Amino acid sequence: MSNKPGLTVLAGPTAVGKGTVSTYIRDTYPEVWLSVSATTRAPRPGEIDGVHYYFKSKEEFESLVAAGEFLEWAVVHGQNTYGTLKSTVNEAIAEGRSVLLEIDLQGARQVKQAVPDAQFVFLAPPSWEELVRRLVGRGTESAEEQQRRLETGKVELAAEPEFDHTVINDDVRRAADELVSLMGLTPHPRQTQTPSAR
Repeated sequence: MSNKPGLTVLAGPTAVGKGTVSTYIRDTYPEVWLSVSATTRAPRPGEIDGVHYYFKSKEEFESLVAAGEFLEWAVVHGQNTYGTLKSTVNEAIAEGRSVLLEIDLQGARQVKQAVPDAQFVFLAPPSWEELVRRLVGRGTESAEEQQRRLETGKVELAAEPEFDHTVINDDVRRAADELVSLMGLTPHPRQTQTPSAR
């Protein structure tokens, strides 16, 4: 495996903690460029265009899709569309950055077709029981929605063999360090780090 900077794709089942791990990496490893998605949804309070998302109108998004400007894109929950712009990822790679793309499984499969030499990492829960606990413990979905997500989770877990590596998310910091190592970077030593003021 070459340690040249390039594209690493992180995917995994629902509720496994992809967002938590990638946020930790963004806050701890400034040398990693975390890809920013384009979306048709409206900005939430405090969200900045180009930092959290590239906010696009439906028309803008559709013309980008038609022009083949996306590495991957999908309609999420039948409402808003999200996608990864090729131009932003290619620019970061051209600058020699290590790019991390945190997306869902469908997106990861689209990227695999577009960039077969990218590195694909599957974030897995320590166990199925733990995944159920995390999903139910969030308390943000109805019982019906939880059941649907668990069914999806089973299907998503079965996709693990499609990936180059598996990282178990038993501890966010440990999982992030393992992911950074797979990206060819050196994990930060564990001295008594003072949490950065944010």
